[in-house]
Amino acid sequence: MVAPSPRLTRLDDRATDMTNDEIAAILAKPYAQQLLNGPEPARLAYNGLDGDPRVIPIGFWTEGDRVLMATVPKAAKVSALRRNPKVALTIDQGAFPPKVLLIRGTAEVELADGIPDGYLAAGHNVMNDEQYPDWVAGVRALYDDMVVITITPTWVKLLDFETTIPKAVEDLIKEKTAAG
Repeated sequence: MVAPSPRLTRLDDRATDMTNDEIAAILAKPYAQQLLNGPEPARLAYNGLDGDPRVIPIGFWTEGDRVLMATVPKAAKVSALRRNPKVALTIDQGAFPPKVLLIRGTAEVELADGIPDGYLAAGHNVMNDEQYPDWVAGVRALYDDMVVITITPTWVKLLDFETTIPKAVEDLIKEKTAAG
């Protein structure tokens, strides 16, 4: 028999948007901050111009409760996001127990002169101090401008499998417990 842990809290996968305060509270949690400031890329899901779904890994940085990323102005995702700005992001780590931050929101796309400071700072999260100067020099030589994609969350969920679990797992635990 499997008994639910008193430390675990179910998080409903609500289809409705959350309030800004609800979003901010979840994003402020230590595990969420660890994921938002760590070296792992986000996985950005959006619909391509052909209507088919896409998921891509992409570096990111945060400003308040918004998640930002930068890309080449002619990237296919730029046109697709202008047409349909609804997106989903996943940021996770592979360690056990898994930590997963799920975000749904709306993307804004804006051309920026030069290289955004946030893009350069985010790059430093995935390389050591020795590698960073050469990477920055290469980026500055390659890009004259970039497009900044800003995701404003409308819904977030943090799964840490210590204090929060998916609803389906909680329901299964209840079924097993009731079956005795």
